[in-house]
Amino acid sequence: MMNDRHVHIGNSDEDKGVCPFCILDSTRIFTDNKHAVAILDCCPVSPGHTLIIPKRHIVSLFETTEDERADLFGLMAEVRERMLNRRSPFDGTESRSAPDGFNIGINDGVAAGQSVFHLHIHLIPRYTGDCEQPRGGIRWVFPERAVYWKKL
Repeated sequence: MMNDRHVHIGNSDEDKGVCPFCILDSTRIFTDNKHAVAILDCCPVSPGHTLIIPKRHIVSLFETTEDERADLFGLMAEVRERMLNRRSPFDGTESRSAPDGFNIGINDGVAAGQSVFHLHIHLIPRYTGDCEQPRGGIRWVFPERAVYWKKL
């Protein structure tokens, strides 16, 4: 259900009533379960950046049922395990190296940067040296607040 936190104006397909995650081409889905699918992000932050998406059209994690949450997080764990075993999440072929860590993110609402109003969880593999300063992780959304350890 849309509310003021999710209203946006633009020229995207979603603004025209077409949810890109409700009309996914089945060839993009590399694994699924009863309530969720996994696809590679079309604009990845790092190699293997994956989206875990509920099959039911909902906007927020807070709208999920217990079974949907279990399937979303179960599928995320499955994809993570593939990556840690140096398997491509999409086709199972061997990857160059296993990730050294992961960022897991959900943008919930316009103020949080949500741009596709169908819940999706970003599973972003991270590799040692892939950025100058990884410490602080998701706090870099606000760079001036990211280096919290200097304030402690």
